[in-house]
Amino acid sequence: MKIFGVTGWKNSGKTGLMERLITEFTARGLSVSSIKHAHHSFDIDHPGRDSYRHRDAGARQVLLASRNRWALMHELRNEDEPSLGDLLKQLLPVDLVLIEGYKRDRHPKIEAHRKETGQPLIAPEDETIVAVASDTSVTIDRPVLDLNDTASIANFIAQHLKLDV
Repeated sequence: MKIFGVTGWKNSGKTGLMERLITEFTARGLSVSSIKHAHHSFDIDHPGRDSYRHRDAGARQVLLASRNRWALMHELRNEDEPSLGDLLKQLLPVDLVLIEGYKRDRHPKIEAHRKETGQPLIAPEDETIVAVASDTSVTIDRPVLDLNDTASIANFIAQHLKLDV
């Protein structure tokens, strides 16, 4: 599996770019999965739901299945957070895994950058960022792409990973 990341500060456009890239790559015929890192506790089910009740009762894993999808929830129960590498091993093989977040991991990334956040670029301090996608002009020693030009960003990623699309 080829992996490529999207990183950036909060509200920099990461999730929107991820969504557009997934759409673009699947339209080009690739199988795509994604991993998103959350910096906070999150729930995909809610109090009162059966799956929540199972988990709340102490189940280590709860697998929720229907005819349309299934989801496996795994409670860490005081275990360390799994590494990106461990999480990648949980995925079925696909052509491309797009990763949102995981700034400190060593896979190639594109930085999403929006002027309105007022944040500095991460790229100058991180050689794993191979390009910047921005809505404003930036000066850096790596390619700068238009944050809103999804096809060009997808082309860059495909070329960087040597994907056949």
